[in-house]
Amino acid sequence: MRRLFYIALGAGVGVAAVRKVTKTAQKFTPAGLADSARDSATGLGASVKAFADDVRVNMAVREAELHDALQGEQTNLQGQTNLHGEQTKEK
Repeated sequence: MRRLFYIALGAGVGVAAVRKVTKTAQKFTPAGLADSARDSATGLGASVKAFADDVRVNMAVREAELHDALQGEQTNLQGQTNLHGEQTKEK
């Protein structure tokens, strides 16, 4: 009974090892390398697109912040005098 257990265990480990080696060898064939390169290029393209989208969104947010800040400064300057003591004009 004990021998049968070890024979089954050895066969299972052998099958697992052969499958692992076969899968690894497939990765280094020309077709496997082409698939890997295609997957990497696809992932890179998606990353670049996501980065560009983030930049556009954050650029619009920052532009809105700057616009609001400039509007606030214009509001604060209305009705004040300049260095020469003249009344500033409203825009």
